[in-house]
Amino acid sequence: MTLLSLGMSFTAQAIAQDKFPSRPVTVVVPQAAGGANDAIARVIAQKLSELWGQTVLVENRPGAGGNVGTAFAAKAKNDGYTLLVNADSAQVINPSLYAKTGFDPIKDFDPIAPLAKAGYVLVANPSVPANNVAELIALAKSKPGSLSIASAGNGTLNHLIGEMLQKATDIQLQHIPYKAAAAAATDVAGGQVPLSVQSMPSSIALIRSGKLKVLGVVNEKRLAALPDSPTIGETVPGFGATPWYGMFAPTGTPKNILVQIQNDLAKVLDAKEVQDRLATLGCEPFKGTSDQLAQIVRTDLVRWAKIVKDSGAKID
Repeated sequence: MTLLSLGMSFTAQAIAQDKFPSRPVTVVVPQAAGGANDAIARVIAQKLSELWGQTVLVENRPGAGGNVGTAFAAKAKNDGYTLLVNADSAQVINPSLYAKTGFDPIKDFDPIAPLAKAGYVLVANPSVPANNVAELIALAKSKPGSLSIASAGNGTLNHLIGEMLQKATDIQLQHIPYKAAAAAATDVAGGQVPLSVQSMPSSIALIRSGKLKVLGVVNEKRLAALPDSPTIGETVPGFGATPWYGMFAPTGTPKNILVQIQNDLAKVLDAKEVQDRLATLGCEPFKGTSDQLAQIVRTDLVRWAKIVKDSGAKID
């Protein structure tokens, strides 16, 4: 082999090694399949796979309200090949809710970019004699503690939103924790539990089929997918939350890889098919930068710490 060909060979190898990704990428989702985070992650992963020409595998690692999968991602090799798509519940609420999470939401992660905002709704079995939030409040006050509300588990976002609702309206509901949002939604549709706070991805099919009815929208604004459904805030002034989802990498991931992924996510979120797919899930794209996501995390850690404290919720 000549010196020229040898040099060309080394150059080709260097280019191949520098190209990202040059092998499959794993996206950790610390919630069970069927929920909002899982649905959003799969839409994004499919488009990234097409863009990169590499398999982007979604790996569900649920447990402890998202702590198990988030802690796993925090300890992964920081080479860009293990990423985290997380819900705000695990990233910014759990640190105030759990005595030990197994991760530090700021020190253990490099924010890449926000991905989406999801619609959340207060839903009921059609047999419940209340068709809106005002009627539910009246019903709950007439029978304190007799109505139960299902969630995806202790400390999950829908659990805390239920706690916020009770505090804001001075009603008492019996909390029934499930292991996943989809299981809770199914049991509400089946009549085993009357109420639940659900993400649109985990409930939209049941809503459209008439197996669940929407009493109110949790978000600050009405949802495009449910334009005729009032927000809870329209009845309970000041009430509202718009859950977000973002992508993170283990801290120390090379800057050039973080920048590439951020730029590629912007392309993904600009794609009409991704926007349409998110819309069918009751979600919308949330395009932004790593700095914006970092600021959101810092701000929400403080905001949710107060909400958790006020709710009295705590998990050892």
